Amino acid sequence: MGIFTSLNISASALQAQRTRLDTISSNMANAETTRTPEGGPYKRKMVVFESQQMSFAEHLSSRSNKAINGVRVSRIAVDQREPKLVYDPQHPDADDRGYVSMPDIDILKETTDMMMATRAYEANITTIKSAKRMALKALEIGK
Repeated sequence: MGIFTSLNISASALQAQRTRLDTISSNMANAETTRTPEGGPYKRKMVVFESQQMSFAEHLSSRSNKAINGVRVSRIAVDQREPKLVYDPQHPDADDRGYVSMPDIDILKETTDMMMATRAYEANITTIKSAKRMALKALEIGK
């Protein structure tokens, strides 16, 4: 594996984790949103990752030596759980019984997911820095 391969893998992970962080931020910002353009309360979104890897047969038939590795966002799934009902008869979106449909978003879970995504982002930054240091040391050896 070459130096640029490891950099490309880490760069793809950085992009994927950034999308994950953006999605988590959106979930947290909309935890109290009761009305959306689609109708009803905001629905929690989740990022789904998939491996981005060239198979051995594809690599053999490829004209370049560059293998595609890493991770990518395959889709952003929408949580299909029912909204939670909160009794608040004064709320403008309350039904005739006084209940408001609220997004089923757990701020603690979102915060935990955000911390995990941040740690993964930091780990990939560390990997890039290590690859850079190794490349510089290899150049020094060649002097």
